[in-house]
Amino acid sequence: MDLTSGAFWAALGSIILANIVLSGDNAVVIALAARSLPPHQQTKAIFWGSGAAIVMRIVLTLIAVEMLKWPYLKIIGGLLLLYIGIQLLSEDDGDDEGSNEAGGMMAAIRTILVADLVMSLDNVLAVAAAAKGNTPLLIIGLAISIPLIIFGSTLLLKVMERFPIIITLGAALLGFLAGEMMFTDPAVSERWTISPEVVNFAGAVGAVLVVVVGIWLQRRARLRSAT
Repeated sequence: MDLTSGAFWAALGSIILANIVLSGDNAVVIALAARSLPPHQQTKAIFWGSGAAIVMRIVLTLIAVEMLKWPYLKIIGGLLLLYIGIQLLSEDDGDDEGSNEAGGMMAAIRTILVADLVMSLDNVLAVAAAAKGNTPLLIIGLAISIPLIIFGSTLLLKVMERFPIIITLGAALLGFLAGEMMFTDPAVSERWTISPEVVNFAGAVGAVLVVVVGIWLQRRARLRSAT
């Protein structure tokens, strides 16, 4: 690997740029998962969750091309993403502090990892294409992206604290991605001809489902705690 070649730096820049552009939805999940933690644990959850997610993404990138051919994988991933979106939206920030200690931070990191795994199935293909089969280059590019993703998640977390509507919009984004994912699964696309309009409609249905169910569960939890 010639570190002084223009091709090396061009490929490295492509990997970093692709990872940043495609990680916007991942930053939303990281911020949503960390928002219910105490302030002193939010930074730790974002750091460890982002770092572990990048390591997992490196492994996933090496096998994603084959995995995307497996039928029903994206359907299962879409259902998982619906569940995560509903769970994150239904969380009440007013939970007792006892539930927000070590167990809460581990739960947030676990949520970040699962959501990143699901949402990265398509994204890693672009990163893998930029690496052109060069695994060390891939690892370097993704590693450099870690602080950038952490910064984006931290900034988004501050915005969520000031504008709570962002939480609902973030959960809706996860629902939209879930709907799209399920209708682009090989088991569906090989059996029926799915137009882009249908895929977008499925995403809209997923977004509405997450918001409606998540808000309903949140209100039910608040009513129970008030009695």
